[in-house]
Amino acid sequence: MADSTSDVIVAGCGIGGMAAAVAALQSGAKVTVLERAPHDERGGQTRYTEAYLRMKSEHEVTDDFEAHLAENASGYLDPSLVHATAGPRESWPGIVKSLSFSDPELISTFADSAGPTIQWLKQFGLKFDFLPTQFLTKSQPRLLPVGGGLALIEALGAAAEKAGAKFEYETAATGLIQNSTGQVIGVRATGKGGLMREFSGKAVVLACGGFEGNAEMLTRYMGPRSNFLRPVCRGGYYNKGEGIQMALDIGAAPCGDFGSYHAEPVDPRSGIAEPSVFIFPYGILVNSDGVRFTDEAPGTVDAWYERVTRQIFNQANGIAYVILDARHLEIPNYKLGLRTDQPPIVSNGIRELANRIGVPADALNETVSRYNRACSGGNYTPLVLDGLSTRGISPAKSNWAHRIDRAPFHAYPIISSNVFTFGGLKVDSRARVLNNEGDPIPGLYAAGEIIGSYYRNYTGATSVLKGAVFGRLAGADAATLY
Repeated sequence: MADSTSDVIVAGCGIGGMAAAVAALQSGAKVTVLERAPHDERGGQTRYTEAYLRMKSEHEVTDDFEAHLAENASGYLDPSLVHATAGPRESWPGIVKSLSFSDPELISTFADSAGPTIQWLKQFGLKFDFLPTQFLTKSQPRLLPVGGGLALIEALGAAAEKAGAKFEYETAATGLIQNSTGQVIGVRATGKGGLMREFSGKAVVLACGGFEGNAEMLTRYMGPRSNFLRPVCRGGYYNKGEGIQMALDIGAAPCGDFGSYHAEPVDPRSGIAEPSVFIFPYGILVNSDGVRFTDEAPGTVDAWYERVTRQIFNQANGIAYVILDARHLEIPNYKLGLRTDQPPIVSNGIRELANRIGVPADALNETVSRYNRACSGGNYTPLVLDGLSTRGISPAKSNWAHRIDRAPFHAYPIISSNVFTFGGLKVDSRARVLNNEGDPIPGLYAAGEIIGSYYRNYTGATSVLKGAVFGRLAGADAATLY
């Protein structure tokens, strides 16, 4: 016998789950929300993020929004299959509907629904503004909710509670229940003390994130080097991947790059949420051998930090060090690029600095000397792409290539955090989970990071927006089933 019966069951309490719950409630559905975390930590990763939104206004996404998503929408696909997407979706073969890529209709729905979703969020008292970000240089604007992701969770959580949603905390969904025709009619869950529970309903919305908190799944999909990753914030540890697994177990189509994740550079010494180090373009990055390994500044930091961070992850033990001289202290508001709460490692000499960070002193001294010889001494302009590049050295540095010769010298260790995993479930533009034949699984929806939509390079400032957009769509559509 089920512990409780609702019209819509939502698994997860981040932005995707909260948007789904509130949208379903607004349509008259009875809603139960299952959340692995206790009440005081509800909200998943949304709770801990500033929640950047890739929008140029409260009504419009950025000019590059759809193009960037499309450029990173898949791996290499058979052109004959992609060609089929030029026609109406109903004419697509099933193999195309279930293909692992972000199809044009999904991207278009995402872009078109972003503005209306922001307006919908505002009805709950949320405000949005173009506030300062961590990026000292950026290529696209970022709209932010005032109060960050926590404000989103608190506002939507209060709205859901006021509308009568039932919350089951410290309760994790672990399996889907189907009837004889295959419709999803509930979930199995594990509650406090390992108690097995069941919740029945007319529809289920999976909004319980990726698998960045599951060491086995990380190793299975990303390999043993995933041991060098850690979630970007405490909320990530609650994401165990059951939502993905339980859907795959009943024939859901996978989507997104299961072998990859959104990378962000963080200070491994820090225990705060998202202790990012975005100041690295103004110095050089060296590995544990004291050697440079990448172009530290190929473009604006907002557009390139993920690709640079992946190079850090590829180094021995997944760690590198940014070496800065005193010039970075003169950059206006340079501390915006440093969210870590740990102090820099400081020295008046390069050899002494090497000893303090634990890299070979001779190697680091030679690396800095070679780099300095490759610097032209041209005009250094830190807040714009200045084109000040190195000459005759590999790897080159494309911007802000000034000599590292002015004491005191600072260093920060950097590792790659796992902000969220890319692999997940295939959905249509109504957020219905599709099976391997390309058909919707009756009664099953997905929202947030459990939707697989990213490949290779993350389209920055779209993850929270994706959760809000598809959570709202999922909740509204799920409510029609009761």
